[in-house]
Amino acid sequence: MKRFLLRCLHCGKEYDPSEVEYTCPHCGDRMGTLEIVYDPDYLKKTIKKEHYEEFSPKGIWQFEELLPIRENGWRPPLLVGNTPLYDSTNLAGKLGVGKIFIKDDGRNPTASFKDRASAVAVAKAVEKGYDTLFCASTGNAASSLSGLCAASGLESYIFVPASAPTAKLTQLQVYGANVIPIDGSYDEAFDISMKIGLKENWYCRNSAINPYLLEGKKTGALE
Repeated sequence: MKRFLLRCLHCGKEYDPSEVEYTCPHCGDRMGTLEIVYDPDYLKKTIKKEHYEEFSPKGIWQFEELLPIRENGWRPPLLVGNTPLYDSTNLAGKLGVGKIFIKDDGRNPTASFKDRASAVAVAKAVEKGYDTLFCASTGNAASSLSGLCAASGLESYIFVPASAPTAKLTQLQVYGANVIPIDGSYDEAFDISMKIGLKENWYCRNSAINPYLLEGKKTGALE
């Protein structure tokens, strides 16, 4: 029984995880974004409600049955997840609504919910035999990937517009990332990252390309 498969959001074609890496071969990178689809019979046999009723010291890996990662495989050493959920009664009162809850993902290792996606990306990269990851970003995704790679003994390459803030570039370098400034826009940095990263056989952590990132982010809702 396969735990999951990948489905193209554009044409609907389904793939075994071993058949594709990132996007639908028929629709291409721009249109062929893939989503993860879990086998309902597998979920019925495996998932037990009581298993998720309390926080676990495993962080997001508490939900590994609901993640497209090899069960009981290698995981990044930093704890990601288990962040607090605050019932903000004051804010709810000011806005005139019944309830507002705030999920404080600033408690994650690099202070961002993007750590959830990066943790899954790093675990998937190691599972597939990669030792280097890349992305194009000037923000939290770059910091997150750099930090998770540093903690995991992996290399990271971050492609950024040359106009990116110095403080953000410094943060990436502190984590030991290989920062590659691109004389152009973010879109140009993205395109160059894909060209070089795939040529060098590095693992891609670019959103809308890697279908596994969203699976990490969903753990915030599961918590």
